[in-house]
Amino acid sequence: MKKTGNGDEMRSEYTRKDLGKGVRGKYYEAYQEARNLVLLRPEVASVFSTEEAVNEALLSLIKVVQESTGLTKGGRPVMETTKHA
Repeated sequence: MKKTGNGDEMRSEYTRKDLGKGVRGKYYEAYQEARNLVLLRPEVASVFSTEEAVNEALLSLIKVVQESTGLTKGGRPVMETTKHA
């Protein structure tokens, strides 16, 4: 018997058997680690052209606060400033 059409077409309906065995929570941990989305107000977002610009501004602000007021615990930096490639 000859097949009609190619195998890349979408079927109109799928059964559970067609989908194979699933793994519950396979990506849950990775999702939890990666979900650190921060939404900016439109007036704030309009000032910055990239996410790196936002990060640089926030890191600069953290540095100023640390150096001028010493509000951080034990005088330690809140975070290290590293460049990401």
